[in-house]
Amino acid sequence: MSDDRHSSRFCPGSGAVDIDVAIGRRAFLGGLAALGLGAPLGGGPANAQASIQASGFPSRTVAIVSPYQAGGTSDIIARILAQKLHERWDKPVIVENKPGANGGIGVNAVTSSTPDGHTLLAVASSALTINPLFYPKLSYDVSRDLAPITRTGVVANVLVVNQSLPVADVTSLIALAKSKPGRLSYASQGVGSNGQMTGELFKQRARVDILHVPYKGSAPAVQDLLSAQVQIMFDNLPSVLQFIRSGKLRALAVTTSQRAPQLPDVPTLAESGLPGFDTSAWFALLAPSATPAPIRAGLERAAIDALTAPDIRERLRTAGVEVAADGAAMLQKRMTDETVMWREVVAKAGIAIK
Repeated sequence: MSDDRHSSRFCPGSGAVDIDVAIGRRAFLGGLAALGLGAPLGGGPANAQASIQASGFPSRTVAIVSPYQAGGTSDIIARILAQKLHERWDKPVIVENKPGANGGIGVNAVTSSTPDGHTLLAVASSALTINPLFYPKLSYDVSRDLAPITRTGVVANVLVVNQSLPVADVTSLIALAKSKPGRLSYASQGVGSNGQMTGELFKQRARVDILHVPYKGSAPAVQDLLSAQVQIMFDNLPSVLQFIRSGKLRALAVTTSQRAPQLPDVPTLAESGLPGFDTSAWFALLAPSATPAPIRAGLERAAIDALTAPDIRERLRTAGVEVAADGAAMLQKRMTDETVMWREVVAKAGIAIK
């Protein structure tokens, strides 16, 4: 187990999602029922069931690696999911934060682990669909080294502006940007982040020239937005929701095809004159690619069952996250489709590749 600074456990009854303590052991068949393996996903259910039973999965602590600092949206989802899986499996499920190298340290920790289902990756979409475009010399290959389990959640990006900017909607923002080419700036969470890519797509669709200012994470970017060092940002809803509600930032639009339940009066960019605009930050659970298919199927079933439980769905929605437990096949399709989309955005923007 890793250092306590980078791992956490859930303690039943403590009210904390970051402490994980085993509370006993069920019989093996009871664990299988909690895992949801009565009807395994994928072909050959009898063989899959036999293989799972032979492996005794999970037989020990399951580690969910989050390649980011604690407290971000991906980390929040991982901890809530870990708690629910612990309850269902009656085995310790911990979250290990391994930040660094734009997520690469955490991803490498998973791809180099024993592929038996006991080490999983909880990651944001940018690590799967954007990083490979910006960093072609990555030590891992998403399609070769990782097996999709399921998406876990979707977060709308919100177009927010400093309250001092004299705009009330997207139309007036575009008009202002066109009247001052290159003089307005938008903050992002960093080079290659979902925020930058959404900002570049906005620039292309709206045909405006806005300066990109990258930061090392959302928090410092939001602080400079609040102090008007930059004027515009496309950020995950959970990161800015409190500032929107307190009136410190003005929300002009969400980037998804549907309005966010937390901001029902804020229109989408498609409604605001940019038809077809639909981006989001989504999050996913993956395993090393060599993980046996029956175990991957069991993980898929368990994760979907956990995420769609009413209490988990409500907890995530309160945090600004919509559950997206749509399985391995849909995760693979989303990864493929978005990689194509972002590749086109990068090419049109002329962004330098490292």
